[in-house]
Amino acid sequence: MKEFVEFIAKHLVDAPDSVSIEVAQPNEKTIELTLKVGPDDVGKVIGKQGKTAQAMRTLLTAIAAKEGKRAILKILD
Repeated sequence: MKEFVEFIAKHLVDAPDSVSIEVAQPNEKTIELTLKVGPDDVGKVIGKQGKTAQAMRTLLTAIAAKEGKRAILKILD
C-alpha cells in the first residue's frame, strides 16, 4: 500500500524527491499512512475541492479491503 500511494504522489508533484510516507499501525486491522510533500506540491496532491485526495483514498480503501484491513490516508501541509 505504501508503494502504491508513493507511486501516485510522485507522479503528481513537481519535486518527487520531497515525497515521503510514514506508516503506522494503531491496531491489527488498521493501517495509517501519512503523506508528506513539498510545500509547493500540497495543492497538486489534494486537487480541486479535494477530488484527487479523495480518489487516492478510495483506491487505498479498495486495496486494504482485499487484505481485510482499513486504511487511513493523511496528507500533511
